[in-house]
This record gives sequence, C-alpha cells and structure tokens, in this order.
Amino acid sequence: MKWSRKADDEIKKVPFFVRKKVKKKVESFAVQKGKTLVGLSDVTELKKKFLSRGGMEKEIKGYEVSTCFGSSGCPNTANSCTRLAADIEIIFEKENLLAFLKANVSGDLKFHHEFRVVLADCPNACSRPQIVDIGIIGAIFPGICDEPCTFCGNCVDVCDENAITLDKGDVIPLIGDEHCLMCGKCITACPGGTLQQKEKGFRVMLGGRLGRHPRLAMEVVGLHTHDDVLHIVQSCLKLYKKNSKNGQRFSHILSSVGQVIRN
Repeated sequence: MKWSRKADDEIKKVPFFVRKKVKKKVESFAVQKGKTLVGLSDVTELKKKFLSRGGMEKEIKGYEVSTCFGSSGCPNTANSCTRLAADIEIIFEKENLLAFLKANVSGDLKFHHEFRVVLADCPNACSRPQIVDIGIIGAIFPGICDEPCTFCGNCVDVCDENAITLDKGDVIPLIGDEHCLMCGKCITACPGGTLQQKEKGFRVMLGGRLGRHPRLAMEVVGLHTHDDVLHIVQSCLKLYKKNSKNGQRFSHILSSVGQVIRN
C-alpha cells in the first residue's frame, strides 16, 4: 500500500521494534476507510486511539517473534530461519505469556513487557537480534573438501572478517575459526568447490535489551541445530516464568540468577 511522504515520515518516529506492527495496523485502518493511500491523518487518528487508556494493551499478545527480510530473496542468507520462526511461534502460543503477564504485572501492559525473539538469516543481522530477549542468527560454517584449490583468492577477497588466509606454501585455504562469522560467502565465491558447507545451524544469543541500561545479548557457545534452538527457547521460557516478577525483563533475570542456558 502506498504512503504519503508526511505519513511515511511520521511512522519512522515509531520505535523500530514495533514499527512493522504499527505500520500494518495503520494500513488496515486505512483500508477499512476505503483508502488506497495512507495519509498523515490516518497515522494521527490511529495514534490517538492507540495511546488512549487501554488502547495499547489491546494490541499486546505477550510475545513477539519477528524475522529479517531474508525470505524475500536477500542474497546474504546463510541459513533460512523461516521454519524455525514458525516452530518458535507455536511454542509461545502454547505458553500463553499474555495470561502470565496479566497475572504478574501491576497496571496496564505495555509493549516492553512482551518477550521478544528476533531471527536473522545471516550475520548482517538487519533485524537486530543482539538487543532482544532471544536472538537467533542463521549460520553456515565452511570446510575444506578434496577438490584442489586453484588459489584464485576469491574467498580471501569476499571475507569481511579476514578469517581466510591463502598462501601458496599451503595446499588449502586456512580458516580462522575465531574470526569466522559463518556467513557462508566464501563457499559461494569458491569456483572450484574447495570450500563447502561443513556445518549448518544457528547461533543463539540471550538477554539483550535497550532502554535506560542497554546490554548486548550473550552468545550461547556453539552452532545449534533446529531442535537445539527449540530446546533453548523452551528452557528460557521456563526460567523466565519461574523468576519474572512484575514484568521483569529476561536479561535482568539472567543477570540475577547467574544461570547459563545450555542445550
């Protein structure tokens, strides 16, 4: 749906973590009025309803699972999170966090009370998984196969982390595990097939947040399978529901409990 320039400028003032949700709501609101163009008046009118007493609480479902734009054809995709996001959504639906929050939070619920999971298909992490309760990044770790290296240098040129070295004194490229972000770009760039997928999975980060005291999420060591991630999510929710009081964020719980989630 098309937006007027003023309406588009106004929606950009909405915090990014709810902007997509609010934008969809505005478009639906405009369609109900028979419009094909979203104007500033539509944004303003819905904003008044939204900020009225109890208006925000009607839109809260207790959690949010969101993804990046990788599924729409992003060339940087390392490992698609689409199916994983759907399975995580099922877990949250069963947990009924909305009822939990209503029973444990005094006063009106707000969006910052929701438990957030953000998934990204590659380490570029456009969806910002590092600053939410659970962040997940699709990853693919390169390995060396039997195909002889042509020493073309494509893998070295394409690696933004300088994780690959190529010396003609060596028989094969050398991959520095400590620098590799598992984006898989070197595999795609290798014309002879010397570099191929060794392991595919997901990186998992826990306990990120913004606000007055922001903190980046802490990574759970290792490359995790689809089922591993689901197990980690379930463990996190169990810990959260056991310890959260009055809407306390998951990151604060991790700090106070001092517990590391392991699969």
